[in-house]
Amino acid sequence: MSDTNTTSPDAPRSAYVHVPFCRHHCGYCNFTVIAGRDDLAESMLAAIQLELSGLDQPCPLDTLYIGGGTPTHLPIDWLTRLVESLRVHLPLQAGSEFTVEANPVDLQPELVEQLVSLGVTRVSLGVQSFQADKLKLLERDHDAVLARRAMQLVQDAGLDLSIDLIFSVPGESLEDWHADLKEATRGQPGHLSSYGLTVEQGTPLLASVRNGELQELDSELQRQMYVLAIDELGSGGWEHYEVSSFARPDARCRHNQTYWDGSSYLAFGPGASRFLDGRRETNHRSVFTYLKRVQSGESPVMESERLSAEDAARERLVFGLRRMQGVESGQFQQQTGFSVEQLMGPLLDHYQELELVSFSQGQLQLTREGILLSDSIWPQLLRT
Repeated sequence: MSDTNTTSPDAPRSAYVHVPFCRHHCGYCNFTVIAGRDDLAESMLAAIQLELSGLDQPCPLDTLYIGGGTPTHLPIDWLTRLVESLRVHLPLQAGSEFTVEANPVDLQPELVEQLVSLGVTRVSLGVQSFQADKLKLLERDHDAVLARRAMQLVQDAGLDLSIDLIFSVPGESLEDWHADLKEATRGQPGHLSSYGLTVEQGTPLLASVRNGELQELDSELQRQMYVLAIDELGSGGWEHYEVSSFARPDARCRHNQTYWDGSSYLAFGPGASRFLDGRRETNHRSVFTYLKRVQSGESPVMESERLSAEDAARERLVFGLRRMQGVESGQFQQQTGFSVEQLMGPLLDHYQELELVSFSQGQLQLTREGILLSDSIWPQLLRT
């Protein structure tokens, strides 16, 4: 494998590590995960360590994120080995943010204690819902009691708690979603990510929708659910700082802001994507292919693209608009070499007329209506 240069002026200060193992592959998930093959864990840890050894020198980090899959599905000693290997190649700086994704059913007191001893500062808990029927349809392996217990364990250990919730699940009512929001905020996490369920290609959920077994919610109900989340959390003192992200004061996810800022970042493991020196690379999504390539000394990269200056600017524009603060046009032009007006062209006036964006005193932001329709805006802005 070729070395990864971490000495450029835009040297990365963040890294993502993908652990693909899960107890069960949920029917709605199209991430790079593998279930029932814990026998591959030893090989995976060795492969990630080999990939890390491709760094030309240790890369000091401000944020580190171990996701998946389910990192906490690994036995404690294997998770410890992974973190110790990461420390050698990706030393965390003082005041850094170190996040590990977790499944509620995996969190036991001894595991949480070990996370603390390993320097983890934040746990991102895949709650998704507190409703029994909804959890069953999503094929989650926990219930509301386990979710509450896991949340409390994380907080009692002094770790920052972030939780994920999913809405617009087939058969879900607005009242169901409201109950999930109330239960989530009652647990007082510092950060909440709220995602509308997407029926992805290649998932069992898509097959169930296509054969008529399940029916997607109509767009108006999905809209009402999103609005309810924004209003309910906003009235409770939560800051809606990104399209899908809400935080208590001083509890924003620093790692995710690396992506939205257009900064460079490293990534390791199957299916992981990195952005370095204007080049975006994605490792092979097949766990077996990833292992085979790394073990044979080949690059695990499946896709590699050097973005043109304009494409990079368009990406930064989209990521910037995902944040509620929006894009400051003067700073944006200084950073990218392109003006907002140049990239958006007639769309800028068109979106202002439709009241999807506001552009005042050099600040471009999505309006409330723009936030609700943002998924239809991004493809237009990325076109060249």
